[in-house]
This record gives sequence, C-alpha cells and structure tokens, in this order.
Amino acid sequence: MPNAQTAWTNTLNGMPRVGDAATRDKTMSRRDIELFTEISGDRNPLHFDEALARASPFGGLIVQGGVTSGLLNALVAQDLPGPGSVFLGMELSFSKAVYVGDTVTARLEIKSVREDKPICKVEVSVSNHKGEVCLSGTATTFTVALKGGT
Repeated sequence: MPNAQTAWTNTLNGMPRVGDAATRDKTMSRRDIELFTEISGDRNPLHFDEALARASPFGGLIVQGGVTSGLLNALVAQDLPGPGSVFLGMELSFSKAVYVGDTVTARLEIKSVREDKPICKVEVSVSNHKGEVCLSGTATTFTVALKGGT
C-alpha cells in the first residue's frame, strides 16, 4: 500500500524522523571574522584587537556569535531537514566563547515533526574541539516543497 501524501511529499529530502541528527565541523579563522564583519558591520574590538582581547576576560580573539550560530543555517539548509528549509524561530544560549583556531562541531537533532505541515522542532548545539558546549538551544524549521509543485 503506498504511503499517504503528507505536507513533506514534495520536499527534496522528505519527512525526517524524530532522533535524526546531523553535524558539521569547521575550524574558525580570522577570515571568518573578516567576512562576517563585512556582512554585518560588527567591528567589536574583541574580534580584531589582539592586545585588547588578550587583556579581556576572554584572553584572546573571539569569533562573533553570528559566525558560530551561522553553522546551524548550513545544517538546516543542506542536511536536516535539508534544501528548502528555513528557521521560523530560534532560542540560543551562548555559554562559551569560540576562539580563532578552534575547531567546532555544530549539531542538530530532530525533536518533533509535524505531518500536516513541514515543520520541525530541533535541538541545536555547537561544541569546541575540547567537547565544551559553546552554544545550545532550540529552533523551529519550515521546509518548502521544491519538487513536483507545491
């Protein structure tokens, strides 16, 4: 018997399942800071002035939170739920700074999926190479049908 049509039928990756997870790794660089600054205008000295940043409670140059949380955009749009997906809402807590040179792992896990609408509740986090959580939170995603009509 064929599967019943759902709101997910014409999405590229189909309907995810609760517990599905995806990760992405990235080593943070000065170039990441420069590119984000170019886009956002965020010129906080903690991201650029090595002497000031070293003397701050952070003890060194830190990467903008937008760069760190931006990895979640790639997870949602490319991996899970996948192409056509956008954030409807997000609540994040930044618990530890990310430094230039840190390799971080962004993780997303599906917590609930609606069948009547292509909407998911997800849990997100970004951890550094020491396994310390730098960012954590929850989000809601919406996935647009991109094949075979709407």
